[in-house]
Amino acid sequence: MPQHIHSDDAEIFYDIQGQGAPLVLLHPFPSNHDFWNPIAPELASRYRLILPDLRCHGASQPGNGPATMQKHAADLLRILDAEHIQRACFAGVSIGGYILFEFWRQHRERVQALILCDTRAQADTEEGRQTRLKAAEEVERLGPDSYIENMIPKLLGETTRRNRPDRLSEARRMMGRMTSTGISSALRGMAARPDSVPTLKTINVPVLIAAGKEDTLTPVADAELMHREIRGSEFAAVPAAGHYMPFERPEAAAQIMRGFLDKS
Repeated sequence: MPQHIHSDDAEIFYDIQGQGAPLVLLHPFPSNHDFWNPIAPELASRYRLILPDLRCHGASQPGNGPATMQKHAADLLRILDAEHIQRACFAGVSIGGYILFEFWRQHRERVQALILCDTRAQADTEEGRQTRLKAAEEVERLGPDSYIENMIPKLLGETTRRNRPDRLSEARRMMGRMTSTGISSALRGMAARPDSVPTLKTINVPVLIAAGKEDTLTPVADAELMHREIRGSEFAAVPAAGHYMPFERPEAAAQIMRGFLDKS
């Protein structure tokens, strides 16, 4: 059930699938809500899935200036209010996790449980920030195609790239919907995000931390740091998967997520 809302300076798209307790699924950069297609049927059999295209991605507009985590969190709150959802479970991959840290700081009363997948709590290093900002400038100047092609080996694990040409082509299709403005706004927003490590000790709802063992962008060590700092959190490392783990290994991800959500 496709929906649109206005959130400050951008129109935000989201889809709704299934019925039951609300579960908000935040996709990674640079994709869109189709990221969840391989796993959505398994989750929608028990949960009401809220599937936004994050601002800058898919059918959602970028708005003006960098897409900061504060803007993303405000978009999320607008969606919850539009759907009359007081509390929900949330899952976020990569940038989705960055957004959930900000959302927790601002609106923790709306959070029932968290799944943090292939993400990290640390802010970018100065070198990492400069790399993102340089990439943003290059995409604005040259267009998105070469940037996306260079990102694919970092986003999909080696096993997926070798054995799953269908996943590779679908990832390219999703990323191909990104515009130069969308990519550059998202990159500038991620470069500006705060350090969320101090936030970890404040999280007192059920948390599942999951990571693909072949993730080179946010390695398993980043997931282990979050697991250590969030009291009582659960941890799962999934073999033969990279940064896009739920997209690459949907059967394994669905089993882990359902096992956690069904008791949360």
